[in-house]
Amino acid sequence: MKKKDDLKLQVSEAILACQDKQADNVTVLELEKDSGAFTDYFVMCSGTNSRQIQAIADAVDERLEALGMRVTHAEGYKQAEWVLLDYVDFVVHVFSEKARQFYDLERLWKSARRLEPAELMAKPKPRRAPIAKATATKSATVKAAAAPNKTRKKKA
Repeated sequence: MKKKDDLKLQVSEAILACQDKQADNVTVLELEKDSGAFTDYFVMCSGTNSRQIQAIADAVDERLEALGMRVTHAEGYKQAEWVLLDYVDFVVHVFSEKARQFYDLERLWKSARRLEPAELMAKPKPRRAPIAKATATKSATVKAAAAPNKTRKKKA
């Protein structure tokens, strides 16, 4: 799998972890390379109280750790107003509603492309394997050759 596909899978897993804990207003920003951004994506969501905010952050951490990823930097967990989880290629922000409105990252990064979570979570269409098709044809040929030929007339 390519690095870009790996990254989309990782971001998708972070989104799923947020959604599993009933996060509100899950938003993804794809940051432009020329904007001076230090990462490729921001995943942002809100929780209704400090326990939910911590639960969302824990769920993201656990889900990504299961993929072999460790958070490189985390902050704000104890206060649970704005928890930041930095995974280098993307950053997860879990806000209280009040903090999200105050900091308004969507406005600060208005040049970023706003994505719907479903856009990153779309599964690629499965490709048909030509080997399987050839194998099916070969087995049909073998079966036909092994079957008795009933169309041949017997000599009397």
